[in-house]
Amino acid sequence: MKIGDFCRLAVHAQMLPAMESGQEELLVGGQAVMEGVMMRAPHSYCVAVRRPQGGIALHREALQRPSERYPLLRRPVLRGLGTLGQALWLGVRALHHSASVALESEAQAKTATAKNAAESTTGEGNSSESESLKDASSKASSKSSPMPGWMLAANLIFSVGFFVVFYKLVPLSLTTLLGRHYPAFTGHFLFNLTDGVIRLAIFLIFLLAVSRWKEIRRVYEYHGAEHMTVFNFESGQDVTVANARSFPRLHPRCGTSFLLVVMLVSLALFLLIPFESFWLRLASRIVLLPLIAGLSYEVIRFSARRGGKLWAGMVWPGLTLQRVTTQPPDDSQLEVAIRALEEAMTLEREQGGELVVA
Repeated sequence: MKIGDFCRLAVHAQMLPAMESGQEELLVGGQAVMEGVMMRAPHSYCVAVRRPQGGIALHREALQRPSERYPLLRRPVLRGLGTLGQALWLGVRALHHSASVALESEAQAKTATAKNAAESTTGEGNSSESESLKDASSKASSKSSPMPGWMLAANLIFSVGFFVVFYKLVPLSLTTLLGRHYPAFTGHFLFNLTDGVIRLAIFLIFLLAVSRWKEIRRVYEYHGAEHMTVFNFESGQDVTVANARSFPRLHPRCGTSFLLVVMLVSLALFLLIPFESFWLRLASRIVLLPLIAGLSYEVIRFSARRGGKLWAGMVWPGLTLQRVTTQPPDDSQLEVAIRALEEAMTLEREQGGELVVA
């Protein structure tokens, strides 16, 4: 894997939480990946990835709900950690598979190009050049194996470090620096408010910046395809490209909405932490991440059950931001999302599961 491929994967890894949607008690959810979509049912999931040649690569597996394996994860806050943990685990596996398909396809394309060039070379005078091209073809072929797991692990470690630096260290450092020049910002409330606003601004700038990258825009389109397919399924209508096309691409259960809630909950929680030391503040922002995620899950779950204006108020900022993180898909992208859903449902039925849309 080249440095460019590593960077591509790093950006995709940073996008995982924003691309995920669905909750444990719901029937289906999904996530956009590189040139594809992962769809999951209660006890199965499938990753469908569009190959450059036009075909669709499929990978499906059975799974178990966290609360079924560990009853403790049925309790408030902990159930959110179980659900979100599984969602990220599935997202990483789906990203791994999609990246492997992408790298394999690129290597095969290079192999084909080198082979064609070698075959087109004729005559004795070109024999050395022909051997060189054949050697290049052989090397390209040897690199066509899927991405090794250790490379993904290294990328995820890098991504976690990136997250801590840009969403924890940088906002805290900038707020501390601001307080040195303007003493009013050293107050506990204003300090934490400023820190939260800077964190949110970095998040928004990142989403807007990467949206200008053609590859990430493709992910946003697959994200839209995933949402429209889920809406189509939840409506009870036949899941087809034509039907999915009639549904909106903005979905209230999107990970983009969840991340905004996480930032609001973290802002409120840090106001209760009386630390004044820079390093204690930084440590608390890292250590309390699981608690913040669990509380955020409960906030969304409560507002969804209450419905009405409370739910509308909670999801409105996320729906607005989804105008960036989701884009209108084409029919081929909807086809990929539908294929992923169909395969996940097929595996669900093979395990004896029965899905009924209320």
